[in-house]
Amino acid sequence: MAARKITPERREQRKKLLELLQDAGINDVAGVEDLFKEMVGTVLENGLDGELESELGYSKYDYRNKDTDNSRNGYSEKTLKTSYGDMEISVPRDRKGEFEPQLVKKNQTSLSGDIEDKILSMYAKGMTTSDIEEHIREIYGINVSDSTISRVTDKILPVVKEWQMRPLSNVYAVVFMDAIHFHVRSEGQIVKKAVYIAIGIQMDGIKDVLGMWVGENESAKFWLSVLNGLRNRGVQDILIACVDGLTGFPNAISAVFPKTEIQQCIIHQIRNTTRYVSYKDIKILTSDLKRVYAAIDEKTALYELDCFEEKWKPKYPKIAQSWRDNWPNLSTYFKYPQEVRTLIYTTNAIENFNRQLRKVTKAKTVFPTDDSLLKILYLAMMDVTKKWTGRRKDWGIIHSQLEIYFADRLSELDID
Repeated sequence: MAARKITPERREQRKKLLELLQDAGINDVAGVEDLFKEMVGTVLENGLDGELESELGYSKYDYRNKDTDNSRNGYSEKTLKTSYGDMEISVPRDRKGEFEPQLVKKNQTSLSGDIEDKILSMYAKGMTTSDIEEHIREIYGINVSDSTISRVTDKILPVVKEWQMRPLSNVYAVVFMDAIHFHVRSEGQIVKKAVYIAIGIQMDGIKDVLGMWVGENESAKFWLSVLNGLRNRGVQDILIACVDGLTGFPNAISAVFPKTEIQQCIIHQIRNTTRYVSYKDIKILTSDLKRVYAAIDEKTALYELDCFEEKWKPKYPKIAQSWRDNWPNLSTYFKYPQEVRTLIYTTNAIENFNRQLRKVTKAKTVFPTDDSLLKILYLAMMDVTKKWTGRRKDWGIIHSQLEIYFADRLSELDID
């Protein structure tokens, strides 16, 4: 293996550092670690002094500008655990005991734990390991390796497994299901993997990610195992399932939740059936298609589909036929009022979530393992869902409608 390349600037920095270590009589790893702790300790102490100065409004011994009845009151000693062993620092105090340091908080006993939290936070936002290394070095003056970052992020894998197995509500008003694809190394090759994602809306309107599962390319067979997993975790019924146009998907849902109504995503259907339409036709053709799916009721929609077929069949014979073949699952939303239609006629709720995951993972073209993919998606998911604090503004109307439409099924369940 070739030696790692070092820039002239880096080589000069190393030379100066070695000279400093020699002048200090340091010639082993233990001595370097002790020096490092001294340097970090000094930086922390200076920062804490600066915080107290800002709090009091005057610098040390500058009594002329003192405009407070509070004052400094010496120091207390504090021991911090770090990756390089215990480190002693002096924390300044104020006479009134009102000073709340932020750099090293009052009850904080570990510096490494704080750094680990920072690493997980940066990892969740999609930063590469090299970016994280540089960031930690700039802020803390600490060098962390790829293996250290991997070790820190691996700590969340048991948490992910526990999250994947947590109990769920016994009934969901709507569940959106979709898959997103990534490249992962497997047995020396780069393969395309599907991450299966389910997002559910409970009867109280709260939205939640039910799970994320890494599998081979998207298939109805794998979705069947996902659905069985949801049932094993306590889900007894799903009122409406919103899915893409994957062949066999409706059958997989019906096998596990036979009463569930299935709504196939209209947007997916439009994309799939207009993929090969010429550029000069696409605007007019999609406008004609909109008359079908935006119709006031199913009867009008079928009439508009007849008109569409009559106009476009000579040039694009497969489009209208595809809509007719999928009509039982495409037309489900026509039986509901506008508020419910708007909620279920597309899988936008999950596609928006997938878009945010892609934003976080865009710096990674290939993941080394399934676990490395899953842990970044979990951390990203936790970051995204922090903002899911409320429910839709029209949920009261939607809930009332669903209670009427599904009265018999809901009466059989004790809703969580």
